[in-house]
Amino acid sequence: MSNIARAFNHGKAFIPFITCGDPDLETTKSCVLEAVANGADLIELGIPFSDPTAEGPVIQAANERALRGGVTTDKIFGLVCDLRQATDIPMVFMTYANVVFSYGAEKFISTCREIKIDGLILPDLPFEEKNEFLPLCEQYGVDLISMIAPTSEQRISMIAREARGFLYIVSSLGVTGTRSEITTDLKSIMDTVRRNTEIPCAIGFGISIPEQAAKMAALSDGAIVGSAIVKLIGEYKTQAPKKVGEFVKKMKDAL
Repeated sequence: MSNIARAFNHGKAFIPFITCGDPDLETTKSCVLEAVANGADLIELGIPFSDPTAEGPVIQAANERALRGGVTTDKIFGLVCDLRQATDIPMVFMTYANVVFSYGAEKFISTCREIKIDGLILPDLPFEEKNEFLPLCEQYGVDLISMIAPTSEQRISMIAREARGFLYIVSSLGVTGTRSEITTDLKSIMDTVRRNTEIPCAIGFGISIPEQAAKMAALSDGAIVGSAIVKLIGEYKTQAPKKVGEFVKKMKDAL
């Protein structure tokens, strides 16, 4: 069983997203460990990028703060090494294709294997171009995680059949950010997915309160929350870890 599959083995999974290096890597480490202690099942770590096209203003601002603070991919690899001394929770990177290209794809993906990163999410990588990275991911045992959006339509079946690790179901059109209501017909998307794969599925984008998380998890195998957590960290800075732990506990309890 892959480490990612373990995240979905004991009920609905709660997956927090945290931007690495905002406000600093020590705070990121503390936030991750608080999330783990309070019931997170899988951690999504964002590697900052200067042009994060899938992100709304909250995560964009976190990217900018982290980059201004001097965070680098190598420093984030070091952070994960430190985290692996304390936890074996499944962890995935979410970043952009250019980050991987500029670092060197094989060097990046092989390092993920060395530091026990279980998967890679690249929101700007079209499904049709995944072979840019898929062979290397398969070589080094890192799951290249696919995303299905409301606009995927006829491609949903194909994406689902070829999925690795878990499927990231995008709840809403547009960029990341909290939403007061999620109106996408996610049930029909999930019905199509279920007909084509047994891979676990988690819904993200726009989830910010326990009621939304519970509703999304009822349709799928888990909920992903990013902007609400990143906003907390932006507000409380080095004092954020305790707040993040409390938030994760509320969300996990709702599932």
